Amino acid sequence: MSSSILFVEPPKDYWFLMGEYLPPPTILLVLAAYVERELPDMEVKVIDCQAEKKSWDYVQRVIESMSPSFVATSGFTCNAYVCARVAQMAKGVSQDIVTIVGGQHFTAVAEESLRDFPEIDYIVRGEGELTLVELIKTIRGGGDMGKVQGLALRNNGEIVNTPDRPLIENLDDLPYPAYHLIEKNMDRYHFALMAGKKKYMILEGGRGCTHKCSFCTQWRHWQGRWRTKSPKRIADEMEFLHKTYGGVFLWLTDDNFEYRKRGMGLWEELRKREFTDDINWFFQARTDDISNNPELVGKLREVGNNWILIGVENDSPEVLKYFKKGARVGDSIKAVKTLKERDVFAQAMMVIGSRKDTAESIERLRQFSFDLDSDLNVYTTLTPFPGTEVFDEARENGWLEDLNYANYDMSHAIMPTETLSRKEVQEELFQCYREFYGSAVRNIKGIFSKNEIKRRAYRHMAGQKVLKTLRSLI
Repeated sequence: MSSSILFVEPPKDYWFLMGEYLPPPTILLVLAAYVERELPDMEVKVIDCQAEKKSWDYVQRVIESMSPSFVATSGFTCNAYVCARVAQMAKGVSQDIVTIVGGQHFTAVAEESLRDFPEIDYIVRGEGELTLVELIKTIRGGGDMGKVQGLALRNNGEIVNTPDRPLIENLDDLPYPAYHLIEKNMDRYHFALMAGKKKYMILEGGRGCTHKCSFCTQWRHWQGRWRTKSPKRIADEMEFLHKTYGGVFLWLTDDNFEYRKRGMGLWEELRKREFTDDINWFFQARTDDISNNPELVGKLREVGNNWILIGVENDSPEVLKYFKKGARVGDSIKAVKTLKERDVFAQAMMVIGSRKDTAESIERLRQFSFDLDSDLNVYTTLTPFPGTEVFDEARENGWLEDLNYANYDMSHAIMPTETLSRKEVQEELFQCYREFYGSAVRNIKGIFSKNEIKRRAYRHMAGQKVLKTLRSLI
């Protein structure tokens, strides 16, 4: 049976704290590739409104002209409303179009979403590839939707969650993301802060995390497990993206890198390949993973890994315990030292606004972050994302003062602390950035640094008006 599916990356805003960038819609490309492989008779199309600078009118025109059987989209919490708008637009064109959304946000609030957005027909909960394909097959064959694992749907006016779908055991079985479906946009994807004018692409090396941080959506979404593609598959995919599309700066989007479990294997694979001389790549890692594996940090630097984002989070052992980080303050200090000694750009994430935070404790964190001497700092507010323990606690105790999901972007203060109002938390975030980016000494050192990445980062951020944007949030 011939049918078609349209994957939509809708018009939306990106996180201003990271400067000017435009990522490819990797999640949709992974799903599109799987549908293409498993349903070869199906027409598959992806539109990226961001890369093509298209408005909502364009989305409607594409839906009208293509008349797809299915329209699918996915997004984070701050993009939940634009995903719902895609479904609404599809239903406005034809009630016969089946609308599907997925991702961590919709998985966490599936019942709420189906109740609030009647235009959404189905929510794919958890890992999406198998569920999406089985959903399409079942609809085309007139089967029983209640037998499709991993769905949230309506049945006789009731919202029903089918049983959870088991996770894919071998991630090597997944096809490469369907970059060929957006090939015309390849030169438009960029990350000025990280890659400058180099072509920037994203790949996935693993999924999930065994750690259970209270503010993180990842471990619940992936059922508390960590799975990885083999080192050979990761190296193959990196080489494919570089040789086929000219990817020079590659972002490995894994939730947790896990040096000991695959660092040596990945180094052994990559060091045999000449393309590593032409690329740089980035990932995020835990501070204790870096501090415990300095030799592997150095080995991966040899094969192009020149930038790592670390979750420092806080300087308080009590806050780290509340976050359930399982790491120590000393790990952050050692991790930054390890990275800088091996010429790896050290970017650190800090979180303010936990329940016990005061003006004094946030000031101590600021000073700690300056003394840490990481190359670049990003400060965020503690954001109660649906699906996290922080969200459950905040909702139960009535701490959520902002229920607009569009503001759940880690730069808006969503809830107060015991001693600070929400506005005061927002002011403290602004102060973090003002003292970091407002330091003339730090900016001069950054702009004229011998490190190319640091020079580019500081020169770029100087022109991004981050402080002005943050001030407007107060």
